[in-house]
Amino acid sequence: MSITGNQSRWLISTDALAEKMKNGNLAIVDGSWYLPQHNRQGFEEYLAHHIPGAVFFDIDEISDHSSQLPHMLPPVHTFELHMTRLGIANDMDVVVYDGMGLFSAPRVWWTMRVFGMKNVFILDGGFPKWLKERRPIEKGMPKIAPVDFVAKFDASLVADYERVASALNDHSAQVVDSRPADRFRGEAPEPREGVASGHMPGSLNLPASELVENGALASHEKIEQAVKKAGIDLAKPVITSCGSGVSAAVLWFALDSIGKPPKALYDGSWTDWGSREDAPVAKGPK
Repeated sequence: MSITGNQSRWLISTDALAEKMKNGNLAIVDGSWYLPQHNRQGFEEYLAHHIPGAVFFDIDEISDHSSQLPHMLPPVHTFELHMTRLGIANDMDVVVYDGMGLFSAPRVWWTMRVFGMKNVFILDGGFPKWLKERRPIEKGMPKIAPVDFVAKFDASLVADYERVASALNDHSAQVVDSRPADRFRGEAPEPREGVASGHMPGSLNLPASELVENGALASHEKIEQAVKKAGIDLAKPVITSCGSGVSAAVLWFALDSIGKPPKALYDGSWTDWGSREDAPVAKGPK
């Protein structure tokens, strides 16, 4: 698949997607998900207008419903059932986009890669760019033909509380939190009830907002500057984290774009850590 000439090997331009749509063996995925303060509903917007043929990947629905934590990765068989339902086969090229440009699409991209999908790309500029260019759209639900899908789950890419606590204790990996700086410092409350304010002692902060410009991935230069400012050593392993595992995937995508993909993503992220009574919490910039 032809992708954009700069930034990331996993970005595809709107021109390249439009051309690819003529040839088949392609799954287009609307992965829009929003925080409560955005006051937007992903599925309702999808029904109102989406890229022709796109299916909707519901981050909250395609998750582990036995967990009290939000949108944790689903069991393997659950993911397989959803891919079958959405008509996404193993050998397809997949292009994911979201309604903010680059916000929740990386979470869908990362999830698919965790379950063994290889040819997964993100639309450069997302749906806002597609709309701005007055490209074709459609509404309602498309007709979907179920397909066979077999997942190959890579557990090494997923970190839990124990793995993160161990990394912070023995310094085997850097834990980088992509929440806004005021939440990391404990100066702003968490959006979820019962979650402490602050951060994991020893973790670093690189807000995802510093990695996105006008709904698109920032330049290599800006990403590298943000990494340096955050005190991240790119020669050492990184575990990404955030509030609930969504913007941590933006950080993952940005680090991958400069040739330094993280080792793992903390799926429960701060919602998991900050809701535990026995987990240490730090406040301030460090």
